[in-house]
Amino acid sequence: MLLNFLMVFCNFKSNSIVMKRLKKIVVIIFILFVILAIGVVSYGYFLTPKYDGELALNSIQKETTVYFDEYGIPHIYAASQKDAMTTLGYVHAQDRLWQMELMRRIAPGRLSELFGSVMLKNDKFFTGLGIDEDSEKAIAQLDKNSESYQLTLAYLGGINQFLEEGPTPIEFQLVGVTKEKFTIKDVYNIFGYMSFSFAMSQKTDPLLTDIRDEFGMDYLKDFGIDGSLAHTKLKSFKGKSEAYAEISKSVTSILENSPIPSFIGSNSWVVGPQKTKSGKVLFANDPHIGFSQPGTWYEAHIITPDYEMYGYYLAGTPFPLLGHNRDYAYGLTMFENDDMDLFLETNNPQNENQYQTPEGFKNYQVSEKTIKVKDSSDVVLKIKKSHHGPLMNGLVDGLKEDKPVSMWWTYLHHKNQILDAVYALSHAKDVEHFHQSIELIAAPGLNIMYGDAKGNIAWITSGKLYKMPENVNANFILDGANGKDEQKEYYEFSQNPYAINPDWNYVYSSNNQVEPINGYLYPGYYLPQDRAKRIVQLLEPKNDWTKEDFMNMITDETSSVAPIVAKNMINSISQEVLSENEKAAISILSKWKGSNALSDVAPTIYNKWMYLYLKNTFEDELGKDRFSVLLNTHIMKQMIAFQTSNESSPWWDDVSTKDKLETRTDILTKSFQEAILQLEKQLGNDLNAWTWNKVHSVEHKHPLGEVAALRSYFNVGPFEINGSNEVINNLMFTFTEEGKYQVKAGPSTRRIIDFSDIENSMSILPTGQSGNPLSEHYKDQATMYNEGKFRKMKMNKKEIETSSRKLVFKPKSK
Repeated sequence: MLLNFLMVFCNFKSNSIVMKRLKKIVVIIFILFVILAIGVVSYGYFLTPKYDGELALNSIQKETTVYFDEYGIPHIYAASQKDAMTTLGYVHAQDRLWQMELMRRIAPGRLSELFGSVMLKNDKFFTGLGIDEDSEKAIAQLDKNSESYQLTLAYLGGINQFLEEGPTPIEFQLVGVTKEKFTIKDVYNIFGYMSFSFAMSQKTDPLLTDIRDEFGMDYLKDFGIDGSLAHTKLKSFKGKSEAYAEISKSVTSILENSPIPSFIGSNSWVVGPQKTKSGKVLFANDPHIGFSQPGTWYEAHIITPDYEMYGYYLAGTPFPLLGHNRDYAYGLTMFENDDMDLFLETNNPQNENQYQTPEGFKNYQVSEKTIKVKDSSDVVLKIKKSHHGPLMNGLVDGLKEDKPVSMWWTYLHHKNQILDAVYALSHAKDVEHFHQSIELIAAPGLNIMYGDAKGNIAWITSGKLYKMPENVNANFILDGANGKDEQKEYYEFSQNPYAINPDWNYVYSSNNQVEPINGYLYPGYYLPQDRAKRIVQLLEPKNDWTKEDFMNMITDETSSVAPIVAKNMINSISQEVLSENEKAAISILSKWKGSNALSDVAPTIYNKWMYLYLKNTFEDELGKDRFSVLLNTHIMKQMIAFQTSNESSPWWDDVSTKDKLETRTDILTKSFQEAILQLEKQLGNDLNAWTWNKVHSVEHKHPLGEVAALRSYFNVGPFEINGSNEVINNLMFTFTEEGKYQVKAGPSTRRIIDFSDIENSMSILPTGQSGNPLSEHYKDQATMYNEGKFRKMKMNKKEIETSSRKLVFKPKSK
């Protein structure tokens, strides 16, 4: 018994020792965990933008105060514009340095340094395009004593101080970015990329050339390239073959795969005092841009003794493209004019480094550029240029070397004054001065909208416009050798379309066709009348507009055209062969008023039918790749209403069936039945369950969110979303086989400026103000945006002070 007791005692003592050791280990692990947690939180706090306290800032002369309101928007109170711009550069960088880094790398072709060979196609194209060289030329011509130049340097100084002294963004650490100072060339390159992203001809002309060469001009009548399909035009008022389609395919792919989104379209309308309840101007603008995270715009409010502007800035640029103050407001939409031409050059058979001109053979300008590629060897790119521009061969995939195609672009062939132009827009004295400043913009083509506190309203187009010879159609690839296709008759700026204080008391733009200039219908890649028709339909009859009315209108999700197209298509199908579910779907579409709300069923049926109609009509002639290119063009959207009503269109015949000539009824019936069958498989047999929210969604993607493990950290969404293609609430998607519509682009902001209550004008961003994932303002506006809500653009100092965090910048001691 004693022996048993001793054994139990020893075991107990042994277990006690083990337990004590385990407890020590647990305590140590807990302490290490706490230390690690404190370290992670501290590191996260260190990386978060600084919204309060004090900082010393180089180059400012006097103390500058920044109030960050409840959405992280800086209100900068400074003694001078130069101090304000330096401060703006710093706070812009602390929220958007990663975005700035990407933006400045696109035009000179330097993305492969960060992302490796996956970005090599982008870098080859943009390196060869020549934006970087054009930026150098423009900077050499700048007046170094001008205010625009000096303020730009001040802004860059603020960025570079944050770059040097501020915390390194987490993306820099994950990707391995070597910090380099920002320069004025970066600013020009950012504007250059923005300008290129507006162009559509490089996506469209090669495809149209293929269709003309392979099928003949009859196949192009449905596309309305003569402007005949533009039924709602903007009115001026001056009173008060397959090888070529590879270009389209490659450039579309390059822009879609870019980590920075393209500018696509926009809405804007301005109503004069005669049509508002208050008797003051109301202004609305929502530029349509590809969605990304962070979003396109950075908001900032600058106040100095001689200047005030509440502006929207591109990352890395010093002056706002959208803005307002107490005196005037301005915004923009894309003109969609044709400012780019492609030329088929003729090589000298004896010398591949020469090409034919009317004066004989000339030497190509040949140069080499080195593209650095992360974790791989450098790539040496050989670039050839004719007097038209760079050859696309070697810059894009799929082009044969014996068919050299060059690209002529207005932006690279005229004096680049974009910096002075954007400065002038944000420093206008009155409507006349504002109008004159737009002449500085040779490209891109823009509809620039204006309204002011004095009651003036205006729509003015920018761009160096020109007239082509009568027998030259710029929708096709042109002959580079004959000397005739390149002839251009330039218009004086005074002939650019505009309307200032028209007698119908409103102006608007939604990327639609403008009226002829002296009888010449200006070529371009305009969007269909859908949004324009709806805007006019709403604006015209009403004469007591309020800010609240504008807020409802800018989120309007109703198409005035789609129900008409649907009914025309319904009238063209063989209804006697339809099943009960198909007849029920017809009933839903027949009653549809064009709404695209989350609970609507009709848009789900309509868009599935629309895709299959397009596929069954065009893919048999074009093939899969060229059909995909067509889906990404404005011209596809433009031609649908006409082509579906054109019973004699040659496209109806399915060329893959040799023993039958298909009709419109055949194709539309087949497409409709396929649509219902596919929706039944996708969403079930209950039509009431086919609601729009199940197939229409948006996710704001960060470049690093492509990595699955990082997606939830960097991306915002996905969310169910209302709206659709070509409604005022233009949430854009590309048709796909899957029947899920992932929104790629939409309103990059929604702004309502009310000159009767300027301090309570309204706005919203798609996600948030900050590009820093650790900031509370990274995605704090996303839900509001999705629900069509707004927040104030504050201008009242007392209100700003009482609702903000305060960061004081003091001049740095020397």
